[in-house]
Order: sequence, then C-alpha cells, then structure tokens
Amino acid sequence: MVITPDRKIVWQWDHLVINETLLFTWVVMALLVLLSAWVRHTITADPSLSHWQNFLEVLVCGMRDQIREVSQRQPERYLPFVGTLFLFIALSNLLEIVPGFEPPTGSLSTTAALAICVFAAVPFYGIRERGFLGYLAGYLKPTVFMLPFNVIGEFSRTLALAVRLYGNIMSGTVIIAILLSFAPFFFPVLMHLLGLVIGLIQAYIFAVLALVYIASAAAVHAQIGAPEAAREGDR
Repeated sequence: MVITPDRKIVWQWDHLVINETLLFTWVVMALLVLLSAWVRHTITADPSLSHWQNFLEVLVCGMRDQIREVSQRQPERYLPFVGTLFLFIALSNLLEIVPGFEPPTGSLSTTAALAICVFAAVPFYGIRERGFLGYLAGYLKPTVFMLPFNVIGEFSRTLALAVRLYGNIMSGTVIIAILLSFAPFFFPVLMHLLGLVIGLIQAYIFAVLALVYIASAAAVHAQIGAPEAAREGDR
C-alpha cells in the first residue's frame, strides 16, 4: 500500500519527475480556475437565481461570517486568501471519490507548502496592519527575553499546520484501506462518506487556524490603538 502520492510517478524525463501529487494539484487548481471563470460569466443579479448561484452565495456568505466572527474585523481583507485555502483543501479531499484520484493533501509536501503560505501571510497582514516596526515589536512582548520563544513559536505552528493536515488525511486513507481489505463489500460507501466529511472538517480547521494566526498578527495593533483612541476621546 502506497501511503503518499509522492511515490507514484506519472511521467519522468531525466531528472524531471512529475508524480501524482503534482498532477492532482494541477488538476485541483485548474478546476478552481475554470469554476471561477464560469461563475464570473454566469453570475447575475436577477431575483430568480440558479441553484448553483444560490449555493455559491451561501458558501461565500458563510465564509465571510466565519472570518468576521473569528477575526472581529471586516472579512474582505482576509477572504481571498483564507477562502482559497479552504476551497483548495476541500475540493482536493472531495475529489477522492473519483476513481484513481489521490488527494494532494495526503502528501506532506503539499501540506507543507500550504503551511508555508500561511507562514508568509502572517507577517504580510501583520505589517499591513501595524507597520514594519510595529510588527517586529510584537516579538518583544511582553519582554525582550521572549524574542527567541516567539520566533520558535512562528516556526513550530507552521510545522504543526503541515503535519496536522497531512496526518489526518493520510491516517484516514490508511484506515479506509485497512477496513476495505477486511470487508470490501460492506464498508466502501460508508467509508467514502466518512472520508468526505473528515476532508471537509480538515479544510475548515486548517482555514480557521490560518485565520487565527493571521488575525493575531493584527490584534496587538488593535489593543494598542484602543487606549490611544480612548485618551483622544477624553480630551
């Protein structure tokens, strides 16, 4: 049993290797791009909406509400990044029902790449909210002695994001394969349904954790700005 799609080679020429992780990642990205283009050309403001547009509007509104609730800020600044993370992971896991498709999220290289995107997004949004010096000052709180621990925390939570998603998806795949080997006629449908639910939950958890890390980068700015605004009001 092959645990990771990294080991399955689709095409190779000299040192150039395309494995299933790369192939299915491109498939998911292509589907998202095509779906976005189709939505852009078919979306309408008419009172009578199609079922697809109703579903998409419910999905986007749900993501906006979750972002607003978690970050306590307007969701527009975070929706493109966090929403893309959720849709990519969710679609990757949902396509597992297609015969022959291996979810790229079952590869540590994919989950590590997603975690690195979050790692880069945290200072991006933090600097955008608080300025470069203000963001760096956050590593010195509550005291300057916390600097190494705060830096280590940034790297450790990135590693935790990657390993958590990979471990959950990989373990689910292994468990399903083991159960199917014992009872191939009774468990397939139930296990695939369970796998889809787990995949959606993992997409939600990853997106929410990414949002928490990003929003926390701006939280200090809000806490610092609140007393200053209060003093200005007293004056």
